[in-house]
Amino acid sequence: MDITRSEQILVIILASTLAILLILAIIATIKFIQVLSDIKRITKKTSDMADKAESMIDNIQTTTASIKIVQLLTSLFNKTDRKK
Repeated sequence: MDITRSEQILVIILASTLAILLILAIIATIKFIQVLSDIKRITKKTSDMADKAESMIDNIQTTTASIKIVQLLTSLFNKTDRKK
């Protein structure tokens, strides 16, 4: 039960192909993990930006409400001053 020369060549080719495919699979897995890590980082930054934007909107609403109150009070004072 001897292995012929053509069978040896076929085994070498198949083993080499398998080794190359395994190396490529490892590289692809590493790159995939890096991409997932980048996506996680980008998602966190986007979430932080959304939180900051929400905080800014709250501040603007508070400021706008204060300005409206001041405008109302100024308008009322101006009306009372005109009556006198």
